[in-house]
Amino acid sequence: MKINIVLSALMFSLLLVACGGKEEKKKDGFSVDRTKSTEKTVETSTATDEVPASQRVTLDEKGVGQIKSITLDPEIDMEMANAGEAIYNTNCTACHKLDKRFIGPSPRGIMKRRSPEWIMNMILDPKLMTEQDRCAKDLLIEFNGAAMANQNLTVEETRSILEYFRTL
Repeated sequence: MKINIVLSALMFSLLLVACGGKEEKKKDGFSVDRTKSTEKTVETSTATDEVPASQRVTLDEKGVGQIKSITLDPEIDMEMANAGEAIYNTNCTACHKLDKRFIGPSPRGIMKRRSPEWIMNMILDPKLMTEQDRCAKDLLIEFNGAAMANQNLTVEETRSILEYFRTL
């Protein structure tokens, strides 16, 4: 019995010596210590006073995609705009609200900020646009990586949505 007590005391002493002696200094706040990173980082906008992508005016950019040029009639085609509104209400309102920022940007005033070609290319192939167009990439970052879903719309349906946007 005396040996068990001596062995227990010896084990307890070893345990204290093994676990003790190292003091950890606590720092105020939260910090992460990263030693080495092999990932290449993509440099995004570093200027803090830069206009957010959703408010930036890029009327001279056409984006990337099948729409290279489009001519809009001075008068709005209300039949086409009504068809575009119906498509918008069916396919787009889950992420876009007319009067406020939501999962995606509001389309109100989009015709004053983007070219018709850019808008149609973004609707027709949002993945290609976010991969290759600077403004679309910035929008993806601004809206927390919420990528626009490809609705698989035709050029005619997309043109109708564009005509609807002209009425906003």
